[in-house]
Amino acid sequence: MVAAMSVSALHISGAPAASFSGDVVIYGGTSAAVVSAIRAAKSGKKVYMVSPDMELGAMSSSGLGFTDSGKTAVIGGLAREFYHRVYKEYLKPQNWYVQKREDFKVKGQGTKAVNDAEQTMWIFEPRIATWVYNHWLAEYPNIIVHRGEFLDRESGVEKRGKMIKSITTLSGKKYSGKMFIDATFEGDLMASSGCSYTVGREGNEKYGEDYNGFRDTLRHNYHHFEVKVDPYKIKGDKSSGLLKYVSAEKPLANGTADKRVQAYNYRMCLTDYAPNKIELQKPENYNPEDFELCGRWFEQCPDAFPLIISRMPNGKTDINNCGAFSTDFIGENYNYPEASYEERAKIAKAHKDYHLGLLYFWKTDPRTPKAFRERIKNLGLPKDEFQSSGNWPFYMYIREARRLVGDYVMTQHDCQNTKATPEPIGMGSYTLDSHNTSRYVDENGFVQNEGDVQVPLWPSGPYQIAYGAIIPKRQECQNLFVVCAVSASHMAYGTIRMEPVFMLLGHSAAAAAVQCIDSDRAVQDINYRELAGTLRKEGQVLSMRDVRAGKSAK
Repeated sequence: MVAAMSVSALHISGAPAASFSGDVVIYGGTSAAVVSAIRAAKSGKKVYMVSPDMELGAMSSSGLGFTDSGKTAVIGGLAREFYHRVYKEYLKPQNWYVQKREDFKVKGQGTKAVNDAEQTMWIFEPRIATWVYNHWLAEYPNIIVHRGEFLDRESGVEKRGKMIKSITTLSGKKYSGKMFIDATFEGDLMASSGCSYTVGREGNEKYGEDYNGFRDTLRHNYHHFEVKVDPYKIKGDKSSGLLKYVSAEKPLANGTADKRVQAYNYRMCLTDYAPNKIELQKPENYNPEDFELCGRWFEQCPDAFPLIISRMPNGKTDINNCGAFSTDFIGENYNYPEASYEERAKIAKAHKDYHLGLLYFWKTDPRTPKAFRERIKNLGLPKDEFQSSGNWPFYMYIREARRLVGDYVMTQHDCQNTKATPEPIGMGSYTLDSHNTSRYVDENGFVQNEGDVQVPLWPSGPYQIAYGAIIPKRQECQNLFVVCAVSASHMAYGTIRMEPVFMLLGHSAAAAAVQCIDSDRAVQDINYRELAGTLRKEGQVLSMRDVRAGKSAK
């Protein structure tokens, strides 16, 4: 078994000074933050990466190893280099301690796990992603990473006119820069800088979309209750009250705007390889009544299999939500986007407790389908993952929080190629995808989920992402890029919000930041033609013509 990998080579400042000055200041510890830092450093800029997270890479390092890749041909630049570096790590025999490399023949979402022809790998363990990010950053002495630094959201952003001059963290550290990049899922720097943003779902009428807003009947599938399940504590007795995790709120008309947020979960990395396994224990706060709704669903669906269990190397899993009652903690994250740090931590803890309690319920409740129980009975926590967070993923899957309302708003029309997208800086290709958002009692008195949308882009194919979607309005801020909480409708964000896309947007934002610094321009005054030329030289894919040109060049 491979021992924990050292990060001693990483440039983490321990200096006592309270003030730091650089060219580019990046707030966040996500995959997009790492790539942004590397791209800016490649141009010789001094970069401060100010991360509230102690571990870097967010979801790519925290269990989402079964990459939502879509069409991998449109993933270029430093995003593709990440998957190439993962590939190189798995060429090392010591990184295969359960199986041989040639025996790992899993197929991912859009490609096979190991693509030897293109030297990329799209399915990987969290420890490998963490190793790649840390050692990739360590190659650049002009990147200084400060971990565990939380932005002072109340008074930590200093602006002069429409330009951010510095940001200050709760520990009192002050970071001055010429350009700033918000690479958080929450958009905390963006919001604290006075930029317009939204939370929740727009109504369909807002942007002329088809799938936005409250959505209970788009297409009932395995993420809905397809059977009649009683929602009351005493079956048939409304006066007994609702079971836990069923809302008393009345459903809205389809397509109606609301402030609800699609469900979060953890992408659980578990293992059934005994030498590397820690047995899951009964949670201290476990109450089987919390999961009675799931038990009733099982009573009517004895063949249910409420997880997507995707295999990763070395006997590990990337586990995701599946079915009417699964790991998505529906309705328990509405306050998260605007919550304090303390409240966010409580919400994340509640999600963890829910997951562990649900696993224990599945393993012990007699109503659990036999085939499913057999599949999960030997799963436990891997000893060599997440060693700084008790072997549990350090990052909750924040599928959507705040979203910038910026210079351009991406909508369903951009993603389905029914309109021309201006000034593209990258491409996306994943399905229009929203997880369920609420669980309620329908007009017939039975429980139902709503919010799930899964609309393939086919036949329109990959789409372009506008430069305007990562910059604020001119009158609000002129030296800030937003690469995760991008300017998009709820429906468009559902396809943009994938790890490879966040990385490629981080690459493009940093390249634009360098141009703005060198030419003393506001982000709204970028020379797009020059930027596009730079990005293409660096392997970014801005159109399907780039894909075809790349194939012909090969």
